[in-house]
Amino acid sequence: RFPYVAFKPNREIGKNCLEIKDLTKTIDGELVLNHLNLTINPGEKVAFVGPNHYAKTVLFQILAGEMEADSGSYNWGVTTSLSYFPKDNSKMFDTDSSIADFLQQYSTEDDDTFVRSFLGRMLFTGDEALKCCRVLSGGEKVRVVLAKMMLEGANCLIFDEPTSHLDLEAIQALNDGLINFNGVILFNSHDHQFVDSIANRIIEFTPTGIIDRMTNFDSYINDASVNEIRDKAYAGSHKVVMI
Repeated sequence: RFPYVAFKPNREIGKNCLEIKDLTKTIDGELVLNHLNLTINPGEKVAFVGPNHYAKTVLFQILAGEMEADSGSYNWGVTTSLSYFPKDNSKMFDTDSSIADFLQQYSTEDDDTFVRSFLGRMLFTGDEALKCCRVLSGGEKVRVVLAKMMLEGANCLIFDEPTSHLDLEAIQALNDGLINFNGVILFNSHDHQFVDSIANRIIEFTPTGIIDRMTNFDSYINDASVNEIRDKAYAGSHKVVMI
């Protein structure tokens, strides 16, 4: 069975989405983000790639308000609304609530059938909506988070490795939903096809800074000028995995 994934923003993003200036973060003596500067514009679907997965997660946590930077700043546009898919969702499900009650807090509708319709889209039918959050499998938790994000109606979505616990049908449904989404997406994934089919901008964290290109993933990895920059950035390193 295929779940139905469709993200419909409650409002469009204005001219300004996100401005990041000199964002810096050190954790346990490791410089994770070093004076990062980025401007994210409406319509961009940005894949963050490269072997430094920790930097991606830390950046997403800062932008989602779950962690503070040491210095620098970031500013969301006044019309931007955010929904975040964390890599580790365990805290989110540390509750004895049912799935339906958990999702109700993110709904603008008091009608229980409205929330249940979103659960039905994610293949939770009938009494499955009454399952306790604590007993959910990894894949079930991901589907509940996706239902939450659909309920929130945000125009900017952040996904930190969303495909890790999903089966092929769910990955395809999410893939289609993000291709059709008309807002902004910031994401990372180990799934090559997923990244290539969604992203229209690639940002790679390297040991010497970022590489930033307005292109899809396949064009990025086959770009001779990019590969020259990457060779210099990773000089002396072992073979580098892109995603």
